[in-house]
Amino acid sequence: SFEAASAITKGDLVYLSANMKVSKCSATTQYAIGVALNTVAVGEFCALCVRGVVKVTAGGVIDRGKAVQTDANAKAIVLADGSATYTPAELPDRIARAVGVALQTFASGDTGLIYVDKA
Repeated sequence: SFEAASAITKGDLVYLSANMKVSKCSATTQYAIGVALNTVAVGEFCALCVRGVVKVTAGGVIDRGKAVQTDANAKAIVLADGSATYTPAELPDRIARAVGVALQTFASGDTGLIYVDKA
């Protein structure tokens, strides 16, 4: 569990916004560390799924088996592609943005399961 630095809703993708504090993701460039397992207010403790199967809401169409990251509303979207040939500088960013893999096909706004692997 981590202290919430912002209001967080169950199912939101969250990132480390300060030492041992998490906030709801608000940009696609943030490195989500997991998915909130409960709804909390600022200052409360939020349980996270950092490895395992969890339900999320899709911020766009996602095909089963695709790697996922956060969108600007803490929802899951397909991991954005980098350049056609990755440079050594791009790879760490792409790996850090990936939060898991879609276990189902989603339409935008659907809820479904992803496998999170950030541990």
